[in-house]
Amino acid sequence: MVDAIDLTGDGGVTKMVLRSAKPGALAPSEDLPLVDVHYEGVLAETGEVFDTTREDNTIFSFELGRGAVIKAWDIALKTMKVGELAKITCQPEYAYGIAGSPPDIPSNATLIFEVELVACRPHKGLTPSTVSEQKAKLEELKKQREMAAAAKEEEKKRREEAKAAAAARVQAKMEAKKGQGRGKGKAK
Repeated sequence: MVDAIDLTGDGGVTKMVLRSAKPGALAPSEDLPLVDVHYEGVLAETGEVFDTTREDNTIFSFELGRGAVIKAWDIALKTMKVGELAKITCQPEYAYGIAGSPPDIPSNATLIFEVELVACRPHKGLTPSTVSEQKAKLEELKKQREMAAAAKEEEKKRREEAKAAAAARVQAKMEAKKGQGRGKGKAK
């Protein structure tokens, strides 16, 4: 059995791999943010099961990084691969905190989950390659917008400089005209 890995650096979320994924297994990513899991959650203090998908063999699906689950799950599942089974221990600040989740989870409860990552997949209608292609297109559009904005800003600067130069010429002409009328006597 491998020692638990501290995923947060403060002991808030630890993970112990109970079964490793097969070599080459997929892992959640920006291209594969939707995950399917089997899990069982117990209260660390009493060992009482408060939630499970095992009894009715259901799959729980959610999108990582969107706050759909407790912080500990967003953190831990990003480190897992499909087929991996892990024991995840969550301190209250990474779970339900002082509020708990009545009636099953009391205030400031440490939770232990046995989680199996069953699958990770892209958003509906997308494949990992189309997600990558869409990201590349969005990046290209972003670059084009930035270039257009820079060109527009440069043009604006040129117009302001031209206005300032024109204003300076007008001012100089006005000064020159004023100077012509002063100090000169009219011939009689």
